[in-house]
Amino acid sequence: MLRVWYSQYPARDTCFQGAEGTCRGNDIGLGPLYHIIRPIRSPTPLVFATILGFVGIFGSGTSALAAGIADNARVLAGLDSEWSAAAVKRDAELIASFYAEDAVVYPPNGVIITGRIAAGKFWASGLADPTYSISWKAVNAAVSKDEDLGFTSGTYEESYKGADGKMVANTGKYVTVWAKDKDGNWKAIHDIWNADK
Repeated sequence: MLRVWYSQYPARDTCFQGAEGTCRGNDIGLGPLYHIIRPIRSPTPLVFATILGFVGIFGSGTSALAAGIADNARVLAGLDSEWSAAAVKRDAELIASFYAEDAVVYPPNGVIITGRIAAGKFWASGLADPTYSISWKAVNAAVSKDEDLGFTSGTYEESYKGADGKMVANTGKYVTVWAKDKDGNWKAIHDIWNADK
């Protein structure tokens, strides 16, 4: 999908029209990454169905989702921490390396991004804003019984300079679905996040 998305949608001249007709993006907590995407219908039903599927896959009901980080999922929590460190370093190529080749990324209020290369371009565009920073921390992680599928979820913090020149700080939450690739390495196959407000 992003193969055409990246060239079709302009980076800085896309904005959300507020009630007063003003251009809104950074000032409503969407961050600079918002400007490289256009709003579409929410993928929430798909994500909700995926999370419900995890309840069945992990076989422990909702307690698996609320249990924190399971012992066999510490490797995923560690990868998530390394991934966040790559974002703190502002290294879009390294960030993209955590995604599977055919990963699907669901940024807030934006188009679905498909593929590692497209995800790398998305992150590079957002990180081109020198005032933008983001980091996250896994709070929950679990791995399936077959140990070939897992998830991490947690919270993130981001900051950037708003349209008025003042720094804006946001918090939010995320869920990442991981799967082992053909070489047995964990890669993110679905990644979704959104702001708390």
